Amino acid sequence: MDNLSFIRDTMERATSFTAVPGWGAVAIGCTALVASAIAAVQPAPHRWLAVWLAEAALAALIGGVTLAQKSAASRTPVLSRPARRFLLSYLPPIAVGGVLTLALARAHLHGVIPGTWLLLYGTGVVTGGAFSVRAVPLMGLCFIALGVLALFAPTTWQEPLLAAGFGGLHILFGGFIARRHGG
Repeated sequence: MDNLSFIRDTMERATSFTAVPGWGAVAIGCTALVASAIAAVQPAPHRWLAVWLAEAALAALIGGVTLAQKSAASRTPVLSRPARRFLLSYLPPIAVGGVLTLALARAHLHGVIPGTWLLLYGTGVVTGGAFSVRAVPLMGLCFIALGVLALFAPTTWQEPLLAAGFGGLHILFGGFIARRHGG
């Protein structure tokens, strides 16, 4: 019995987290494109921020539901060891992004929020993706590249860069993951 437990434990540590929901990422990308279009026409920074925060909540809901669906379809526990490692690596940069968003908005530094979001989301995806399929950390690196660009590009580029990242990259990589890794 001890040997079986050891083997099972070793196999769990060696496996990657494959329940990343590709179609969920595509859906998140689509809602991000809509949010970007709505946010772009907001008359005040706090309204722009409200649109994107609503999108973040919607994306988290979509991601959670589609993750649970893909886990159930593959008969993989949602909180398997690889999933826990993914989440424990992914969530800290996301939480830091939330705290920095509040601080930057409070200081009226809205111009650096898009770059900060793209950088920290990319960091979370790279670190969480270390326990997932190869496309996931690659997607994170693309987010980081867009974040660097957003921090130093003219402010008129920020909304298109958010759309390219949260919309385009999710759709592109989500479609790839869905086709290559079962939804």
